[in-house]
Amino acid sequence: MTDCFADREGLTRPVGESEADAYVRGISFKTGPPRLLGVELEWLVHDLHDPTRPVAPHRLAEAADRVGALPLRSLFTVEPGGQLEFSSQPAESLAACVADVSADLSLARAELRDLGLTLAGYGKEPWGEPPRVRSTPRYNAMEVYYDRINGAGRNVMCRTASVQVCVDAGYEGPGPLGYLRRWRLAHLLGAVLSAAFANSPLLHGRPSGWRSSRQACYARMDPGRTVAPPDWHDPRAAWAAYALDAKVMFVRSEDEPWAVQQALPLRQWTRTGHPRQATADDVAYHLTTLFPPIRPRGHLELRMIDAQRGEDGWVVPLAVTAALFDDPSAAETAYRAVKGLGDVPGREPPPRNALWRRAARHGLADPELHAAAVACFAAAREALPRLGAPPRVLDAVEEFTGRYVERGRCPADDLLDLVGARQGGGS
Repeated sequence: MTDCFADREGLTRPVGESEADAYVRGISFKTGPPRLLGVELEWLVHDLHDPTRPVAPHRLAEAADRVGALPLRSLFTVEPGGQLEFSSQPAESLAACVADVSADLSLARAELRDLGLTLAGYGKEPWGEPPRVRSTPRYNAMEVYYDRINGAGRNVMCRTASVQVCVDAGYEGPGPLGYLRRWRLAHLLGAVLSAAFANSPLLHGRPSGWRSSRQACYARMDPGRTVAPPDWHDPRAAWAAYALDAKVMFVRSEDEPWAVQQALPLRQWTRTGHPRQATADDVAYHLTTLFPPIRPRGHLELRMIDAQRGEDGWVVPLAVTAALFDDPSAAETAYRAVKGLGDVPGREPPPRNALWRRAARHGLADPELHAAAVACFAAAREALPRLGAPPRVLDAVEEFTGRYVERGRCPADDLLDLVGARQGGGS
């Protein structure tokens, strides 16, 4: 597709509503044979010797500088609360993706150990409430925008971490690898993945009432940018309407602070030209401020999985998701296992509907989600050898399945057991 957004000159010229709509439709689902895979790993940073001890901002800054200077294959960024993020390059196989990211994490962990720090895999900070430590025009404006709604946005910005798996959109046509099926599968399977990998049950070291407090935070944030678009038969049209109807967070400028908006949908901005004319670059940037559980970026970015503990904890959601999307037999089995979950999801879209809220609150203790997870993990385990998964990956999936999925548990339950034991012992 050729359009006015194809070069830098096009990005800076003013656009109207129809051009913005055409652009969003054109980039949201890039179809073809599923071939590439990626993962984005966010990590909290903890003191190596006392995880409950807050890490001072200067130590977080030094950690970011030291890791950022390493010869990494992944794109390395730092989140508002000092979380470290590693975004893989698109990989042509699961084995290649795991190998590249593992090498980067090994380098980073060694550097952090030298500073008395460690990467901590939790969906939300379990022991305290770290403040924002990074000051940029984007983060400053986002905080102001979110604070006008409630505290959930600040929590997500500064205190959460995730495993985000990226898969290709799929074929244009029908079938288990077609983009229409994969889009629907993502919104149903997403609840199962959220439940199976829930790993954020604590607030200040005490049970929060949720297996995934991180998902509970997302469900409370600005719904115009964090819920799923309507499940229409035309995902491109649905996503374009969603993006244009979402409120603009801020209008960027060379001056600081950026002007934070309150009631300016992108559609209105492109129609009226106020407070200034919107450009193609503004439309593209606006898309980076939308955070639904599945974000179409040409590929599908699955955002509902909590960060996982252990050196290989992140490998399991990556492998299981890849198998259930990219192996045709596993994809068909997964779809049959989860499609019934969508019969009575409630009036709200994910993650606010009843299905997703049950996943966040109960994890795999929910009987329907447990049954679906057992079927999906079995299909993934059968498919992974066909995808060339190395023994390390197969072993990690097998261990996770036996420890959690088959027993109706999730990683959050281990933390809840630990806290319960401490309280029962009078500590």
